Amino acid sequence: MSVAFRRESDEEHLEPRPELPIPPGPNLVTARGLSLIEAQVKELEAALAAEKDEEAIKAIRRKLRYWHARRATARITPPPTGDEVSFGSRVRFRMGKGPVRTVDIVGEDEAEPEAGRLSFTAPLARALIGAGTGDLVDFGGRPEAIEILSVGPIEN
Repeated sequence: MSVAFRRESDEEHLEPRPELPIPPGPNLVTARGLSLIEAQVKELEAALAAEKDEEAIKAIRRKLRYWHARRATARITPPPTGDEVSFGSRVRFRMGKGPVRTVDIVGEDEAEPEAGRLSFTAPLARALIGAGTGDLVDFGGRPEAIEILSVGPIEN
């Protein structure tokens, strides 16, 4: 039978899954952030060693490629020493007449907004960076929307 008439399997037409997107820019991490990356790599390597299903293996390998790239490009940033907000800072602030909030400025893979850990690329973090205690910061199109109450290094 001619090759033109043979039924091709559905597998031949599947598009490969794209790689997990790696955020642009530097991969700044805190010491905690690097340990989280290391833990993720170890967990995925253990899962890969135990997995038997080929599709699950492909998914794990895809995640591992992401985390290996993040580990290879990680740049540990020392804790800040000044009184200005920067990467690795813990910031206490108030927005308008709202409650006092505290956030840590961390790397993208370490960010957990609900836990008060903001990526240094987040709009709020970008607004805070460079400000010092007592400064009023513009945010969200409002002038002097944020009052910086205190700035210090993240305490682990």
